[in-house]
Amino acid sequence: MTERLSCFGVEPITCHAWNKDRTQIAISPNSAEVHIYKKTGRDYALIDVLKQHDLRVTGIDWGAKTNRIVTCAADRNAYVWTQEGPEQKWKPTLVLLRINRAATCVKWSPLENKFAVGSGARLISVCYFEKENDWWVSKHIKKPIRSTVTTIDWHPNNVLLATGSADFKVRVFSAYIKEIEDKPQPTVWGAKMPLGQLMHEVPNNSIGCGGWVHSICFSHDGSRLAWVGHDASISIAQGNGNGQPVSLHSLRTSFLPFLSVVWINPDTIIAGGHTLSPMMFTVSKGNDGLKLECSGKLENADQKKEQGGMSAMKRFQSLDRHARVLTEEDSELNSLHQNAITGLQIHTGSKENGLKLSSSSVDGQIILWDLQTLVRQMRQMSL
Repeated sequence: MTERLSCFGVEPITCHAWNKDRTQIAISPNSAEVHIYKKTGRDYALIDVLKQHDLRVTGIDWGAKTNRIVTCAADRNAYVWTQEGPEQKWKPTLVLLRINRAATCVKWSPLENKFAVGSGARLISVCYFEKENDWWVSKHIKKPIRSTVTTIDWHPNNVLLATGSADFKVRVFSAYIKEIEDKPQPTVWGAKMPLGQLMHEVPNNSIGCGGWVHSICFSHDGSRLAWVGHDASISIAQGNGNGQPVSLHSLRTSFLPFLSVVWINPDTIIAGGHTLSPMMFTVSKGNDGLKLECSGKLENADQKKEQGGMSAMKRFQSLDRHARVLTEEDSELNSLHQNAITGLQIHTGSKENGLKLSSSSVDGQIILWDLQTLVRQMRQMSL
């Protein structure tokens, strides 16, 4: 049901990204470096270290179609990494972001012909490759953002961009670059899409002003948008088209704040954060509009106990993390992750039908969750 990857050291993992066939993973160990590991049998071995940033790496995305990695960091820079030469070593190319504050997040567009970078400069840099000058350039989306952009996600049409920021607002912008793409078709979020056009703006949650937005995610078809805020809320919005206002629903949970959210099918969302275990939420539509309900944790209380016993590997990890060997009398949190979840990524499948999910954490672990088995068990428990 779950696979625990504890071979990445003891440093917090701030973000991670997989390659196309999921045989390699890029992680940021809370430093200015990006470590690339390759699966060898049942373990992962370090094969490369990307050293170009001067400050902590805040975002990584690995393009499945082009096999290019894009990274951003608190040093206000972004780099596009490509493999070159017979040894297939990663070579960086600097991107001109033109920002004066730290970059906070980065993501390739679905076609991977451009990417977006959020920053503390209260703007979004939409970057694309200019063939005439052979470099990566950026165009800015500024208004009406009033604080740090904390999270971004692309619409499947490769044009619309959803953003969450520390001004408690969620916005959908047009990131249309006329130099590299055709005129976009109308969507449920609007029809006119020049670069920087604000398609929709909503508060973090419909209950109140809420907190800053930690993570945002479009559904597989782009008709729905989910996000989580620092007020421990999870919210969804659905575009209705024809200039009508979006349908909103927010759920203020009793859990600690979530830091990441992802769709695993058209009606199911997974969120993770300071609660340590990923939580599943289901979306339904009734007479009063959208409805959001919590279905429970992906892991049950007995899972950690089932993996009992202390192997030699666990003893060495215990010495590394705690400077002593933990005994049965020592208390550990009754969850697979021992600290906050920093990121969720679909490992196998897609937003329409997610089969396996990966979670990174401050405890230095990556855990793979078998969604098919876990969701089926949760439904049986609820009957």
